[in-house]
Amino acid sequence: MGNREESGRYKNGWPESGNLLYLRGMSIRILKLILIGVGLLLPQYGMGQAEPEDGMPGFSRISPRATVETHLKYLQAESYYPELSAKVFQQTERSEEDAIKLAIQLKQVLDGSGYYVELEEIPNQSGYQDTVNGGREIYQLTSEFPKLTLERIDGEWYYSEVAARAIPRLHESIYPFGMDRLLEFFPRNSSSTLFGIAYWQYAALFMLILLCFLVHRFLTWLFARGITKVLLRWGYKFVAYQYVRPLAVPISLLAVSGLVWLLEPVLQLPIAFQRYIILALRVAVPFFAFAVLFRMVDVFGVYMEKLADRTETKLDDQLVPLLRKALRTFVVVVGALVILQNLDVNVTALLAGLSIGGLALALAAQDTLKNFFGSVMIFVDRPFQIGHWITAGEIDGTVEEVGFRSTRVRTFRNSLVSVPNGKLADMVIDNHGLREYRRFFTPISITYDTPPEVIEVFVEGLKEIVKHHPVTRKDYYEIHLNEFDASSLNILFYVFFAVPSWSEELKARHQVMLEVIHLAEKLGVQFAFPTQTLHLAATPEKPLETAHWETDMGKLKEKVTSYLQGAEKRQALWQQEGASPTE
Repeated sequence: MGNREESGRYKNGWPESGNLLYLRGMSIRILKLILIGVGLLLPQYGMGQAEPEDGMPGFSRISPRATVETHLKYLQAESYYPELSAKVFQQTERSEEDAIKLAIQLKQVLDGSGYYVELEEIPNQSGYQDTVNGGREIYQLTSEFPKLTLERIDGEWYYSEVAARAIPRLHESIYPFGMDRLLEFFPRNSSSTLFGIAYWQYAALFMLILLCFLVHRFLTWLFARGITKVLLRWGYKFVAYQYVRPLAVPISLLAVSGLVWLLEPVLQLPIAFQRYIILALRVAVPFFAFAVLFRMVDVFGVYMEKLADRTETKLDDQLVPLLRKALRTFVVVVGALVILQNLDVNVTALLAGLSIGGLALALAAQDTLKNFFGSVMIFVDRPFQIGHWITAGEIDGTVEEVGFRSTRVRTFRNSLVSVPNGKLADMVIDNHGLREYRRFFTPISITYDTPPEVIEVFVEGLKEIVKHHPVTRKDYYEIHLNEFDASSLNILFYVFFAVPSWSEELKARHQVMLEVIHLAEKLGVQFAFPTQTLHLAATPEKPLETAHWETDMGKLKEKVTSYLQGAEKRQALWQQEGASPTE
C-alpha cells in the first residue's frame, strides 16, 4: 500500500477518500437525527446546560427591576445560567446549590401559576421606597403571592428571607404529590422550538391529551355501564337511568380537568400559553365540580322522597321539591361566585353592591318576603298537611299545595283559592283534618202527643243504635229529651264518628239517620214539623166551650202525691242506671 501520505488523506487513522468522506457525513447526520429523536421521546437525554462560550455574562442587582430581570433572564432556554440567576438570593448563610434550587423553584412557581412578570412595571430606582409600608426599601413582586418580596441590602436588591422561606411552600402547592420530580426528567433549556414551544413539550402535550382522553372514556364507561349495572341489580332502575347516568360526563370531565390542572404546570409552557390555559382551568374545574353537585341534588332529592314516603304526613312530600329547587339555586349562585373569584373579580365588592341593591329590593318587596317567611313558619309549625280540610277566615276547603309564596286550597265549590302564606300565617286556622272524631249534632223533633213512655223507649233505642254502629264513638255521646220547642219536643242527638274523611262521615250519617227513621216507624213516633194551631173560641155552628178543670183541692193533692211517688221511683231507677260499678 505504500506509506499513508501516498495513498491519501488521513484523519484519526482513517483515510479520507471521497466515498469515505460521504459516508462519514451521512453517519454524522444519522447520528444527529437519532439524538434528536431520543431527545423528543426521552427528554432526560436532551440538551444539557448551555455553557458560555465567551466567558460568564454579567448581572445586576442595582434595582428591583434589575434583580428580577437577572433572575428570569438566566433561566431562559437561550440563556440558561442558573448560577447567575441564584445571585438574586443572599448566599452568606446558604450554599450556591441551595440558592440555585430556590431560583429554579421560584421560576417554576411563576410559570406554573401563569403569572407574567411585566418588567416595565417594576421600579428601576436604586433607592426605591414602599410608601404603603412606611417608606421601607422593600418591593412586593405580585399581590397574588404577597410574600414574594425584594429588599435592599447593602445598596443592592435581593429576594427577602421571607420570600426564600415561602418559595418551597408555594412550589409544593403548585406541584403537589411530588409532581415537581417530573421536572427533573425534562430539559431545562432547548434550542429546538416551534412557535416558541420546544419539541419535547409538543410530545408531552400529546401524551397528556391522550391520557385525558383515556381517563374520560374510562370514567364515562364506569358510570354509564359499571355503576348502572350494579344499581339495576339492586332494583334502582329509575335512579340508574334518570340520575346516575347523567353524572358520568360531568364527573369524567371534572377528573380530566383536575388531571390537567395537576400535570400542566410540569410542561413549563411559555407564559403566553400558560396564562390562557390556567385561566381556562380556573373556569373549567369549578364549573364541572358544581355541575356534578347540581346533578347530585337530584339524587339527594330521590333519597329525601324515599324518606318522605315513610312518614304519615304529606307536608314533607311537598317540601322535597321545594328543597330541591332551593339547593339547585344555591349551587348555581355559589358556583358563579367561585368562578368569578377565580377570574380575579372582586366578589366582596360585588356582594356589597348586591347587598345595597338587596336592601332596596327588600324594601320594595316586603310582601314577598313576608310571604316567604310565612311559608317557612308553615313548614316549621306544620299547622296542616296536604289533603287536610281547613277553615281560615272566609277560606274553607282542602289543602292541595303549599308553595314558597302561597298555599292553594280547593274549596267545596271546586274552585281553587291561592292564599298568600304571610296572610295565612297570621290567621286562626281550624284544621278539620286533624280531628280524631267527626261530630254529628242534630235535634230530633217529635210531636207533643207522644206519650212519655214511648219517648223513654225511643231515646233508649237511639242509644242502642249508637252503641251498635261500627264507626261511632262508644265512650262519649249525648242523647236526651232536651227542650220544648214551639211545635215539637226536641231530643238532643249528639254523637261522634271515628272516620278519616268527610265522605265516610256522610256515609255514617246516612246509615244512622235511616236507623232512627226505622226505629220511629216501629214505635209509632211522629216527627214534628213547624205548625200553628188556631183555636176559635166560638162559631155560629159551635157554641163556646169552656175547659173543665178539677177544682177540688183534695183530688188535686192526691194526683200530685201519685205523681211524686212515680217520680221517686223513676229517679231511683235513674240513679241506679247512672251509678258506677263500684257503688
